[in-house]
Amino acid sequence: MLNDSTICAIATSPGKGAVAVIRLSGKDAVKICNKVFVSVTKGKKLTKQAANTLHYGTLKDGKTIIDDVIISIFRSPNSYTGEDVIEISCHGSTYIQQQIMQVLIKNGARPAGPGEFTLRAFLNNKLDLSQSEAVADLIASTSKAAHRVAMQQMRGGFSDEISILRNQLLELVSLIELELDFAEEDVEFADRKKLDDLIKKIQQHIQELIKSYNLGNVIKRGIPVAITGRPNVGKSTLLNVLLEEERAIVSEIPGTTRDIIEDTIVIEGVEFRFIDTAGLRKGSKDKIEAVGIKKTWEKIGQAAVVIQVVEATDTVQEIDEQVSEIKKRLKGQEHIVVMNKIDLAKGQKIKGAGEWIPVSAKDKKNIDKLLEALLKVSDLAKLDSTDTIVTNARHYEALVRSAEAIERVVSGMENSIATDLLAQDIREALHYLGEITGEITTDEILGNIFKKFCIGK
Repeated sequence: MLNDSTICAIATSPGKGAVAVIRLSGKDAVKICNKVFVSVTKGKKLTKQAANTLHYGTLKDGKTIIDDVIISIFRSPNSYTGEDVIEISCHGSTYIQQQIMQVLIKNGARPAGPGEFTLRAFLNNKLDLSQSEAVADLIASTSKAAHRVAMQQMRGGFSDEISILRNQLLELVSLIELELDFAEEDVEFADRKKLDDLIKKIQQHIQELIKSYNLGNVIKRGIPVAITGRPNVGKSTLLNVLLEEERAIVSEIPGTTRDIIEDTIVIEGVEFRFIDTAGLRKGSKDKIEAVGIKKTWEKIGQAAVVIQVVEATDTVQEIDEQVSEIKKRLKGQEHIVVMNKIDLAKGQKIKGAGEWIPVSAKDKKNIDKLLEALLKVSDLAKLDSTDTIVTNARHYEALVRSAEAIERVVSGMENSIATDLLAQDIREALHYLGEITGEITTDEILGNIFKKFCIGK
């Protein structure tokens, strides 16, 4: 997939801004820019300049000046892609950006494909495949936790763990295959007890990585939080307060919310994806409302956290009935009960203060206590920067397949299966671990990964 062409692309976000960056990579990157760049220093040629230097001047199309620019030069192999790289900083006009792209293409560059700069970094051994994918995750990160995990993976933390596992398996399979070479002499090169301990240790490590995927999904996509309760208890008002905008329609008429409303906020580095649901009540004759209630139960089942809103003016018995109705439908989700409308309690003693969070969504009272409770149940704020968390579905699938192969090895050793069959299963586990970092890969896998990247990265 690696070729000699020089690619170019706009590396900054689409649209106009103060400054834009256009990037080139390839053996002719410096030569192409030299054709269209005129330095303020008379006679200066980019082809004669050292790596890691900046040069100010004008970019021209023939005799027509396009813009004043700053050129950054990076030389192979010490660049992001491992090739000669040029970055052109220009004014952020969309017209200027397109004019520069056109003049670069006219002089020998070609437009880059999605993720092609990072693909070249992978093919030139500047990044492995899991690090390359972490680049996209880092760009897409919208919370401190997502940023932290992507950064840890991009800096090679996950790759290092996979490398350790592969090295252990390689050592194991080497000893087993060595015994195969001396099968007639009935020589045993490795202590079976030590081999058994090692394979079980590897199995446990892989299982821990697999289990981390649930947490990784939450970090990457945000913690889904369903706001539920009976009609007119203030669910939509609470959502609006949490989002600090009028996202949901608020009305005194019960059953106003009939569809699912979703939006996200970040609280102390943790992203929460709030879902305002239709009010739960029995016996509704409105077909549209009935569909909304059905969707509510579906969203409750999909949520990681369920915020149930009840009214401060209800009796303890009424609240207990409502809470019980939700609890019996939960399947391990975190459950927070919010007693809303304490402003209407008129000085009455707030019931069940130890079990329920008393708030007034209308007056924005005690919302901070609800946010504290959300952070507490999420537990993501305590995530250590060195924790290895699997966030990528491709990595998860490869780990699961590797774990299946390792399980066959463990079972085979317990049942004294033929050594050549054990070696085959270990090789299969090695194959799937190698797919994660790109030591074993195909053009199809690379195409599927990098087509999801933005053009300039």
